[in-house]
Amino acid sequence: MAGIDEAGRGPLAGPVVAAAVILDPKQPIAGLADSKILSKLKREHLAKLIKAQALSWSIAIASVEEIDEFNILQATLLAMQRAVYGLPIQPDEVLVDGKQIPKLLIPALAIIKGDSKIPAISAASIIAKVERDRLMLAYHQQHPNYSFHLHQGYGTKLHLAEIVEFGFLDIHRKSFNPLRTILSQQRD
Repeated sequence: MAGIDEAGRGPLAGPVVAAAVILDPKQPIAGLADSKILSKLKREHLAKLIKAQALSWSIAIASVEEIDEFNILQATLLAMQRAVYGLPIQPDEVLVDGKQIPKLLIPALAIIKGDSKIPAISAASIIAKVERDRLMLAYHQQHPNYSFHLHQGYGTKLHLAEIVEFGFLDIHRKSFNPLRTILSQQRD
């Protein structure tokens, strides 16, 4: 059984990242939980354990262009589908955090708050979040005027002020508000 979760649905910048994990029942990993309640240090420690001990794991993204073209839900489901099909070992069943299931040829079940109930989904939540944070840190290094290492691309006052001062980057989701509104005002 594989657990699937994503990170980065709400930010104004960067891709959405999905992960799929098949845990090894012979090597349980203590401390798995929803990535949002874990400290950064704990997430990074657990991500290393998951990658070392899981039977199989995969990380996939849907790009900013795909988010803007298809919408965030469809892009998230696409990233999830890519994560499942990227697993070196294909599962017999997939459990997905949330209400929606990606199109798969494998039986799947959506579980609301699955990231806090199902260890494999928790593991997917953790490695997806760690990977997205790593990507946002790389964006910060490429674009130091944007504090991606602090706000992770979310629509904070700081991030919005940076966009107004320095403009849009190609990693900004131009279909998201308030970015869409700012763009339309700039065109007028």
